[in-house]
Amino acid sequence: MRPDPKPGRVRLVGAGPGAADLLTVRALRAIEGAQALLYDALISEEVLALAPANCLKIQTGKRAGRASMKQETINRLMLRLARRGLEVVRLKGGDPSIFGRVSEEADFLRAHGVEVDVVPGVTAACAAAAEFGFSLTHRGQARRVVFTTARLGDGSTAEDWRCAADPEATAAIYMGGAACAELAARLIAQGRSAATPVLIVAGVATPAARRLFEGDLASLTTARIEGSGAPVLVIVGEVAAQAWRAAAPVGLTTAA
Repeated sequence: MRPDPKPGRVRLVGAGPGAADLLTVRALRAIEGAQALLYDALISEEVLALAPANCLKIQTGKRAGRASMKQETINRLMLRLARRGLEVVRLKGGDPSIFGRVSEEADFLRAHGVEVDVVPGVTAACAAAAEFGFSLTHRGQARRVVFTTARLGDGSTAEDWRCAADPEATAAIYMGGAACAELAARLIAQGRSAATPVLIVAGVATPAARRLFEGDLASLTTARIEGSGAPVLVIVGEVAAQAWRAAAPVGLTTAA
């Protein structure tokens, strides 16, 4: 009787915000050595092309507001492929430890005896700072950075914004495009100055990268942000004003 194959390994890899040249060397090597690749919908074709031609590629979805594979299904699929002895890469946009469910997946796999490696990636806020000309921290303006999401697990808008209301913090708000006006009102209600600069960008580190808004919290409360099929990132804090000086203003449609 043939013995069972030696269990494979799963690597939870951060693909960065989009551009292939923002991959870490370790992430690149993991993709090039993958026998099975489970990738999120935001992963670019440029990055996917780095996998071997005979690699099994499976899209898992995982894009805000759109249908995607259930997390339990992804977990079982990774386990099944690893038990076949394959080198499995679970490819996630940005950094897997920032809103990437890395702990859930790693805990599940390790509980079933599968070796897991985590490979960090460039998160969208860091890439946005480089691309749009500002710094997440700045002497005299921002001593802290808060990474947060606009939505809770059930899809509702988060209500407690005390951490992002700190005047010495830069708030990088992920997945907040559809709730920008509501976010601004809640930040002001929590004590953040209505004059605090805000920058909203989409499609960071991709050909679709663009500014959607630049202004302050007060003007954002009455603004309609133009639709974008790309992921949206909201930057709140004094450092956002640095980006205003870095490029020409964007258009803004305000509510009547």
